[in-house]
Amino acid sequence: MTRIAVCAAALFTLAMPALAGPEAFQPGTVVPDYGKVAMIEGAELPADTVMKVAFDIGKAGPEDTISRSLETPARFLNMHAAAGVDPENLHVALIVHGAASADLLTDEARGAPNPNAGLIAELLAAGATIELCGQTSAMRDIAQEDLLPGVTIGLSAMSTHALLQQQGYTLNPF
Repeated sequence: MTRIAVCAAALFTLAMPALAGPEAFQPGTVVPDYGKVAMIEGAELPADTVMKVAFDIGKAGPEDTISRSLETPARFLNMHAAAGVDPENLHVALIVHGAASADLLTDEARGAPNPNAGLIAELLAAGATIELCGQTSAMRDIAQEDLLPGVTIGLSAMSTHALLQQQGYTLNPF
């Protein structure tokens, strides 16, 4: 390597910010057991910020661990509360359809322990709504009693998204 290349590499390395890594992620206050977040210096938001966000979830999580798709709304709530937004101003709706419906089932309906049960309970306790697409429910023969407590069934994911949009919700494209 030439001296110029070595100097350029050294300058490039010095210009890159230091990353903290996984240890920077800490539990939040809204959904305390799920959705760890890393705080970003200078990224605070006004306490009166209001956020209404819908999460479209169609991909099932692994059978034996929590679904990252279900944990994302927990991280959203924790992150924005930690950044200064009043948790009363954070409104989250999870619209679940397709294969992800398995993540909402009771242990009995699932035929195995549901690793998402605690996460779903904490999301609901934090004020989130979780709705299963009724068309998925019909196609997969899922009844209300097959779902974890607090999860509801709507007409369809499409209908729910349209209604939430009319209420000012935005779609999180994660």
